[in-house]
Amino acid sequence: MIADGSALGAASSTKTRTIETPLRRIVREFSASSLALFGLFVLVLVIMVAIFAPAIAPQNPYDLMQLDIVDGRLPPGSQSMAGMTYWLGTDDQGRDILSGILYGLRISLGVGVASAFVAAVVGASLGLVAAYAGGRAETVIMRVVDLQLSFPAILVALMILAVLGKGVMNVVLALIMVEWATYARTTRSTALVERNKEYIEAAECLVLPRWRILFRHLLPNCLPPLIVISTVQVARAIALEATLSFLGLGVPVTEPSLGLLIANGYQYMLSGKFWISFYPGIALLVTIVAINLVGDQLRDVLNPRGRS
Repeated sequence: MIADGSALGAASSTKTRTIETPLRRIVREFSASSLALFGLFVLVLVIMVAIFAPAIAPQNPYDLMQLDIVDGRLPPGSQSMAGMTYWLGTDDQGRDILSGILYGLRISLGVGVASAFVAAVVGASLGLVAAYAGGRAETVIMRVVDLQLSFPAILVALMILAVLGKGVMNVVLALIMVEWATYARTTRSTALVERNKEYIEAAECLVLPRWRILFRHLLPNCLPPLIVISTVQVARAIALEATLSFLGLGVPVTEPSLGLLIANGYQYMLSGKFWISFYPGIALLVTIVAINLVGDQLRDVLNPRGRS
């Protein structure tokens, strides 16, 4: 009798140990990839460096009182007349490249995250409405989405900025106009699968308000693909902002970004002053790759059927 009780207790404890919450499962499966963990580590490091840039940067590269034109285009490892070491060199205005990268990460990450978040809110809302309402509302929304996605993203952003002009907020607005359609299409396709399930029918039988059905019941079940797309869209927004700034239509020169830093040294590449554009380009590449590594692993964890 004692043996049976101990066996039953062991079986129940084993069953208890096998119970795993969804959050723990996501953490465990995400941690299974050393490449994804490395990408997450790099991404967290980049974010922390961007946040604390004013405290750790050797200088404020856009404070005219700290610049000296005599220190322009110094190679990496050079020292200024005041004894300051420029570990990554300086640009044509005497600005420290390392400091410029630290400050530029703040603008690039801020633009990418802000535009992706607002575009996700707008696109997901319209996608939910299209899937749930159907009829004429769905037709109008999806035709606008199709029209938006038929044009290259960079072309749409260039046209918007040609009208609005330079500025961080204008760049964010242009990227929102470019990105929202992707969220709307993804949300609609996911919501159509959930639309006819029992929990939605139960909510309709209870005569709940439509907004509550959409955002309290339907939206949570559409979040996994939206989370994955958001990581990809942040990286895409950072790359688009860098391209726009490189072309001279992005952020103004008083608010540095990685794309603007790359553009500052482009004309000196052939003369051997490669470091002005090279190191900001490496920082941009590392940031985008880290975000993509995290996004790829999140895709595999949240959508196991899509694994290769």
